[in-house]
Amino acid sequence: MRWPPEIGNRLAGNRLGGHFRDMAFSAVLFDFDGVLVDTEWAIYDAWHRTFAANGHPLPLETYTQCIGSDFATWSPKTHLEELTGLAFDWHDLDEKRQEEIVRDLGNEGPMLGVLELLAKLKAGGIRTAVVSSSSHHWVDGWLEKLKLTGGFEEVVCRGDAERIKPAPDLYLEAARRMGLKSEECLVIEDSLNGVKAAKSAGMPVWVVPNRVTACLDFSIAEKIFPSLVEIAAEF
Repeated sequence: MRWPPEIGNRLAGNRLGGHFRDMAFSAVLFDFDGVLVDTEWAIYDAWHRTFAANGHPLPLETYTQCIGSDFATWSPKTHLEELTGLAFDWHDLDEKRQEEIVRDLGNEGPMLGVLELLAKLKAGGIRTAVVSSSSHHWVDGWLEKLKLTGGFEEVVCRGDAERIKPAPDLYLEAARRMGLKSEECLVIEDSLNGVKAAKSAGMPVWVVPNRVTACLDFSIAEKIFPSLVEIAAEF
């Protein structure tokens, strides 16, 4: 992905790069949305259109509060109702927005570098799992569609632990299922809520920002990479 200059400059100031040999770990835990598949831009774009249709902008810096978590963290629905003073029929709007998202993601494939990185991890004997705040219906459906299901030992999603990100529960559950200590698990994230969850779980975390999350400050992460391609190249 070629970043716009303002995003590239921001990433350059956030400790790009690193080496696998700097850390010892037994497994890599991947977030799903925005890390394995570029779903987040289509979701944001659909919300952006909803806000624009009602006369209000939806800046990325505002919307990213819910990325990696859910609307209990921050709700675009509540925000739009507060801005407009209106109550919306969210059932119909949600159905329309979901149709738009599915349409826009119709030909979406894995993020650049996913297949290469998974192959290198497998060759190196590094175990892998998916840890997502999204539902199994969403994550499992995508993994099956992209023929990635066999690439992960565990898939831990909303409902598999008491709380979702930014709480550490999902990451801790993945480690429990794999019989690993937290420090043995390296997390790859794209959202600040996900980074907070991994850090609270006691796991080192590397960040690969995308078009939606590149505006965030990831200084609490161990390392930041432009894409999974650069992580795969570390082997």
